Amino acid sequence: QVQLVESGGGLVQPGGSLRLSCAASGNIISIYGMGWYRQAPGKQRELVATFNSGGSTTYAGAVKDRFTISRDNAKNTVYLQMNSLKPEDMAVYYCNAQLRIPIGRADSWGQGIQVTVSS
Repeated sequence: QVQLVESGGGLVQPGGSLRLSCAASGNIISIYGMGWYRQAPGKQRELVATFNSGGSTTYAGAVKDRFTISRDNAKNTVYLQMNSLKPEDMAVYYCNAQLRIPIGRADSWGQGIQVTVSS
C-alpha cells in the first residue's frame, strides 16, 4: 500500500509564500512522476506542477514564474515552493504520484491540504 502525506498548507496574506511537501511511503519500487494539483470550490481539479519520469517539469500557466517544484528522490518527496501568492491560488492542493509497486503501476493521491490566501 502506498501513502502520500502532504504538509505545509495554511493561511497566508496575498504576496506571501508557502512551501508544500509531499512524502510517498510504502512498497514503492520506483516513481514515474510526481506533482501537485489543486481544486478550488466549484471548480475542477487542475494541474499545478509536475515532474515526469525523465525529470522534466510542467507548470500551469497561472503559476509559472511564481511556483517552483522540486524533489528529493532519496526521500520520495516532492516540494512546491509558492511565492507571490494570490487570492486565486486559494484551493485544496493534492499531491499525485505515479508509481511502480510490486503488483504493477499505481496512481496515488494525497488527502489534500488547504491553502488559503487572504488578508
